[in-house]
Amino acid sequence: MTQVKFKIWRGDKESGEFKEYQTEVTEGMVVLDAIHQIQAESANDLACRWNCKAGKCGSCSAEINGMPKLMCMTRLSDMNLEDPISVEPMRAFPIMKDLVSDVSWNYRVKEKIKPFKPRKPDNADGSWNMQQKDVERVQEFRKCIECFLCQDVCHVLRDHEKHEEFIGPRFFVYSAALEMHPLDTEDRVPDLKKSQGIGYCNITKCCTKVCPEHITITDNAIIPLKERVVDEFYDPLTKLFRIFKPKRGDD
Repeated sequence: MTQVKFKIWRGDKESGEFKEYQTEVTEGMVVLDAIHQIQAESANDLACRWNCKAGKCGSCSAEINGMPKLMCMTRLSDMNLEDPISVEPMRAFPIMKDLVSDVSWNYRVKEKIKPFKPRKPDNADGSWNMQQKDVERVQEFRKCIECFLCQDVCHVLRDHEKHEEFIGPRFFVYSAALEMHPLDTEDRVPDLKKSQGIGYCNITKCCTKVCPEHITITDNAIIPLKERVVDEFYDPLTKLFRIFKPKRGDD
């Protein structure tokens, strides 16, 4: 067993500070184990959100030593236990209490994105024909567990607080899953440019780096969406072509 010092943020939306705790850690423990142990030993009122403890629910998102991570997937054996380990709530969202952030803004954003709108069935029995490669293209985006770590690390939300103008990486992934779906006929490109702020993203790839599901957010979702915006609004030939091209789902 090893005695490890933790600096845990305690407080609410009004005020707070880091407080130090010590606990014994054993082989195989993750940060969430240590937080639960501290709750049991010396901080019974410490607020912490968690659920599956298997990296699939996205509930235990926090900032560990300044990096957005899932507490249940951050092994203590991978860290320097000689220095204090800091644990704090995600900075991109309002703090509720201690390690719990209010992420409800994300669900309000999702409601504003145009939903899936399939084209008319290809066959008399109501079924569609799809190429396997088109199906596989959007499968990656479906792995998202909505931990919102990508939202937290994004400088547009974290540092510049553009929540009213920018939907963030998570919802560019969601939009890409819809836009690239082989059956979808809705056009979300104008919204991406005008109200969802895709132009604010300068593709630093920080969102991709923190994704626990290893979704290639920047290259596979954001850049293709940016290219669609450029084609529709800035490429004169493509813009002219779109004027005379039938709308998706009409052919």
